[in-house]
Amino acid sequence: MKHKEKIIVTNSFEETQRLGEGFAKKNRIIALYGDLGSGKTTFAQGLARGFGIKRRIVSPTFVIIRSYNIKNTNKKLKMFYHIDLYRIENEKHIEGLGLEEIISNPENVVVIEWAEKMGKLLPKERWDIRFEHLKNDKRKISVIKNE
Repeated sequence: MKHKEKIIVTNSFEETQRLGEGFAKKNRIIALYGDLGSGKTTFAQGLARGFGIKRRIVSPTFVIIRSYNIKNTNKKLKMFYHIDLYRIENEKHIEGLGLEEIISNPENVVVIEWAEKMGKLLPKERWDIRFEHLKNDKRKISVIKNE
């Protein structure tokens, strides 16, 4: 079941990061969509900061998956996984990565860039966040919760 779509416009890199940071409080599986340069990694950086991660978050395009220990006081969540499927061609290439195990572990926060490439492997319970680059640093961000 989908909830109502919420549209947010950010006017700077910092606003997009702050949006991600605020999103960290309650969310475990986050699917990010949008063209190159639309704000996905910037959002993921803010999200990581919201979980107390101090390490620099860079797009994991060449390694596909990066993991970070969650440092905040939330004892239920232990690991933050930043996944970038840009270089993956289809669902078959995803099967050997161990994503099902990562996603199904309730102690993990999972952020997936280029999530559309997961197809049916995406869990039903997740947040879909779509990024659209408007001009300069302005972004239109659409947020939908799927249950």
